[in-house]
Amino acid sequence: MSAVLQTQTRPVAEPYSAAASMNAASLRALFNAARSSGKRAKDAAESLGLSEGQAIAAHAGTHDYALKATPLQGPWVEVLQALQLCGPVMALTRNASTVHEKTGVYENINATGHMGLALGEGIDLRLFFSRWHAGFAVVEPARDANNPPAQSLQFFDAHGVAVHKVFVRAETDREAFNDIVSQFSDADKDYAFTPAPPKAPLRPDAELDAAGLAQGWSEMTDTHQFFGLISKFGVERQQAFRLVEGRFTQRADVSIVRRLLDESAMDGASIMVFVSSSGCIQIHSGPVKRIEPLVTPTAQWINVLDPGFNLHLREDMIKNAWIVQKPTADGVVTSVEVFDGEGELMAMFFGSRKPGVPEQQAWRDIAARLPRLQA
Repeated sequence: MSAVLQTQTRPVAEPYSAAASMNAASLRALFNAARSSGKRAKDAAESLGLSEGQAIAAHAGTHDYALKATPLQGPWVEVLQALQLCGPVMALTRNASTVHEKTGVYENINATGHMGLALGEGIDLRLFFSRWHAGFAVVEPARDANNPPAQSLQFFDAHGVAVHKVFVRAETDREAFNDIVSQFSDADKDYAFTPAPPKAPLRPDAELDAAGLAQGWSEMTDTHQFFGLISKFGVERQQAFRLVEGRFTQRADVSIVRRLLDESAMDGASIMVFVSSSGCIQIHSGPVKRIEPLVTPTAQWINVLDPGFNLHLREDMIKNAWIVQKPTADGVVTSVEVFDGEGELMAMFFGSRKPGVPEQQAWRDIAARLPRLQA
């Protein structure tokens, strides 16, 4: 089982503490001590009041610590396109509560401006390159000296939060991977990170056009129109759900993720699992089979542990869950969406479908059985 499950996912110290003003040598020493205690990179950084990006950037250049980071330059879409030559790798996208891991080949990658797509059979991504601030090739010796070192490409936003990572696997062509690092490395890059601004407060419900929102919702012909709809009416995602509650949305019990995964596995239903960072949405499409809960002293996880797809979601961080219906030209599309206590979207679940094809009945049957709450 992935060691990621043994970690905290919220900072254990205030970000950008006194450590943030230290020089790189001091940061490396503190970070190495935190890592030696068993913490993974993200948690080790946050325990020091740093972002993960700051900690990785401190390991660029010449030094004696085991973790080595080589700054990369873009265009980032070209880095991802070059990965096709490496064969299978593992793509990882995470947020504060949920980790989504897919093994496959980076293929069919393109971008228009700052928006990109990866449409491979195994790796399916929506890419928002305007949020990709920094990239590093990272090498760290394996804990078992008989194994090759861990190699990855790691990309961060302007606040040092990881937007996407790519990990070498046993089947990966390491020579091709190292060629990519050589091609896109830039030792002169000195990435800096800034604290994230506070979240903007929600507009009061009384100031919103709830009737107009509901009317616009009823007229949708594609699920992607939802983003334009909430932008037009100036509403936050869960706020929109609340304003149309009882017509297009229903509150659900926080046990819903475990229930839908268990039922999907039992029914053999093909589902879609979306997990997003600030700069990437990563999607799994297909069945799920091995569903494993895990309780540690600090966390409660629900996991999918299938060949080629792993999901690790902190059940104890689910604050709100919604069952959402959106009209489309192909009929109603149903999603399950869960949010943490900060109001951040943890994950979304759909039935697998292609444009022009109605939602599968098996998924609708599963959604109908999921536990609702009273408004």
